[in-house]
Amino acid sequence: MRHQPLQDADEAHLVRRTAKGDRAAFEELYRRTSPWLAVRLRRRCADEQIVAEVMQETYLAVWRAAESFAGTATDGNAVGWLWTIAARRLVDAFRRRAHHAQPPPEVALDVTPVAAAEDELLATSMDDDVGTALRDLAPELRAVLQAMVLDGLTVRETAVLLGLPEGTVKTRARRARIAMREALS
Repeated sequence: MRHQPLQDADEAHLVRRTAKGDRAAFEELYRRTSPWLAVRLRRRCADEQIVAEVMQETYLAVWRAAESFAGTATDGNAVGWLWTIAARRLVDAFRRRAHHAQPPPEVALDVTPVAAAEDELLATSMDDDVGTALRDLAPELRAVLQAMVLDGLTVRETAVLLGLPEGTVKTRARRARIAMREALS
């Protein structure tokens, strides 16, 4: 069976080939996704050392766990799967850092509203009412909504990522849902 050229393969196909031990497919996946992934991680963490560690752990996990993606999805979203791994690794890194010592002051989560790729995608892919309602959310509510809905994190993971108590995350998620419901009704 002949494989399609790597440059023509989508990310899901590259992950499936990686699951079979195809190093060239893994390298192509890394080449395509690592710049985007680094930018998303830097938006959540200003510490370059943590970002580098998370990147390394993420791609190591992808290499080792590609079969789990390939075995469960025929046309799955490989980029979403990759981001889920990275986001969980980032939460783990914050937990390790918090467990051993207080994070240095240069570790800061950027929760200020910045025009990010996912924000632009939301604005263009959703109708005007939903996009407007998302943009009008208070930044602290939007950050919780982004972590839980877009990034697929749990309440606990969101709390660690944003440096908030779990109760605050739950309250903000509820307030965000209410605000969205009111804005859309």
